[in-house]
This record gives sequence, structure tokens and C-alpha cells, in this order.
Amino acid sequence: MMHRKRGLRMAIVTMLASSPKNGVELMDEIERMTQGWWRPSPGSVYPVLEQLTNDGMVRKKEDGRYELTEKASDELEGSFGHAFGKRERSIDEMFDEVSGLVSYMEELVRTDPAKLKEYREQLKALSERLSNLLKG
Repeated sequence: MMHRKRGLRMAIVTMLASSPKNGVELMDEIERMTQGWWRPSPGSVYPVLEQLTNDGMVRKKEDGRYELTEKASDELEGSFGHAFGKRERSIDEMFDEVSGLVSYMEELVRTDPAKLKEYREQLKALSERLSNLLKG
């Protein structure tokens, strides 16, 4: 499974490399690219866009679309892998990833519970392990 936050960041930068897009267009494009398997929520896309803006990688145009900056273009041209994802993830980033996975599974329970059924035993085992961490 794709590491959500880092994967979403890479996907957004890659899509913006072809043309400026707004958040909705990015969500639509990701959904199309994954053939409906994943549609990121506004709560995941817009914070990534804000972080990319803060990092100087993108800027928001007057029409509301985001475009890559010179900094992003230089980094993409030079070493895409080095700029995005060759560093270790922080504990906060790992918690965000787990939280995103739980949110995804909560949506599955509501929309298509059969998809989650095969993971029931794994979820129970993880739940027990997490409960044991809190007992310590």
C-alpha cells in the first residue's frame, strides 16, 4: 500500500508538473488514475498543498490552481527520489499514515463492508497489540 502522505505529495507534484490544477482536479485525477480505488479527501489534499506551498514547491495562482515553482522544477529535474522520500519518516508521519488507514477502513465499513471482511482477523490482532502498548 502506498505511504499515504508521502505518496500523495509525490502524486500531487507529478500531476502539477504537467499542468496547474486545483485541489478538486487533483482529487479527480488521482481517483481516475487509481480507477476509482482511491479518492483522497479534501482533508488530506489541501494540507499537502499548504505544506508544498510553505516549502516553496508550489504557488497558488489567482485562478485557484496550484503550479510548481522553479524550486520544484529544479528538484524534479535533478533528483526526484532524493527530494521526495529518501529520508526516514518521523513518528508523527507514521501516526498520520496509520490514522489515514483507519479513516479509510472506517469508510469501507460504511460503504463496502465486504472489502474489509478479509482483514478482520488482522485488525483484531493489531487492536490487541495496540491495547497492550497502552497497558505498559
